Amino acid sequence: MRTGRPIARLVVSPAERKTLEAWLRRRKTAHALAVRAHVVLLCASGHTNTAVAAHLHVTKQTVGKWRRRFSAKRLEGLLDEPRPGAPRRITDADIERVITKTLETTPSDATHWSTRGMARATGMSQSAISRMWRAFGLRPHRTETFKLSTDPLLVDKVRDIVGLYLNPPDRALVLCVDEKSQIQALDRTQPILPMRPGQVERRTHDYARHGTTSLFAALDVAAGKVIGECHRRHRSVEFRKFLDRIDAEVPPSLDVHLILDNYGTHKTPMIHRWLLRHPRYRLHFTPTGGSWLNLVERWFVELTDKQIRRGTHRSTRQLETTIKTYLKHTNDHPKPFVWTKTADEILASIARFCQRTSDSAH
Repeated sequence: MRTGRPIARLVVSPAERKTLEAWLRRRKTAHALAVRAHVVLLCASGHTNTAVAAHLHVTKQTVGKWRRRFSAKRLEGLLDEPRPGAPRRITDADIERVITKTLETTPSDATHWSTRGMARATGMSQSAISRMWRAFGLRPHRTETFKLSTDPLLVDKVRDIVGLYLNPPDRALVLCVDEKSQIQALDRTQPILPMRPGQVERRTHDYARHGTTSLFAALDVAAGKVIGECHRRHRSVEFRKFLDRIDAEVPPSLDVHLILDNYGTHKTPMIHRWLLRHPRYRLHFTPTGGSWLNLVERWFVELTDKQIRRGTHRSTRQLETTIKTYLKHTNDHPKPFVWTKTADEILASIARFCQRTSDSAH
């Protein structure tokens, strides 16, 4: 038996329905407004407050509130009412003007806007400009680098290498091979002042060079161990010696898949002859400009951060000793890098980037 007061049928005109459906579909509509529009549309379709609340995961009181507000004030009733406090001094048009100016212009005395410069140009406060930029995720002072590969075999190479990471072949070893060339042995011109409470470590801005070395490294994708050796020069002769080192350390019963870039030392006649004499090796080249596919580059980043960038080396030999020590630490405590993205996800991301780049040119 039905109890309580009967609820009057909610009637929505065609124009109102069109507006409500637009609020519900638009991606930029505030979530709260989209929920209110959905409530009204469901109620107008004959659903009870209880059924609407269960469908939208809200309370019956919320459904009743927006049903009554729409009945009393129509579409205006679904909008937020004015709140107490000082009225806004910065209008939507002012915000649009700042954002447009930030994105589409540059100041006459700089390559990018600062909060102070934009405040002077628009007559607003620096804090207001800062709030607007934070709200829209704008950081004109920052920049990032990118390089999009133009390799005609990009798709095939991405699928090939990512397939090795995600589904390595049986009875085979996958090694990511590369060279970190011209690593400089640098020493500061004056002693480093160590960190102390309230004071960061300090070092002179200038330095003395004591020679360079090149590190040849092969990262075992599955185990996380690294085969590495340093050479003073970076030629195909040194690369062949490094291949001999790999061949001596990898059990002869295993096939070896080498992932490496398109550097010229990897493709000389000397290397071709070596590969013919060692048929268990398979080479997989990264796309031109696609060194990010080679996992050993990630290990090079850790080597640089932990040992080289802030290290002090008074000779090339000391630098090489540091590198060898870090190699030993890596192999004593190996930690593989886990590749997570599939080839389809990577290619879809590249396609989206190309689409955004193409759209921004119009």
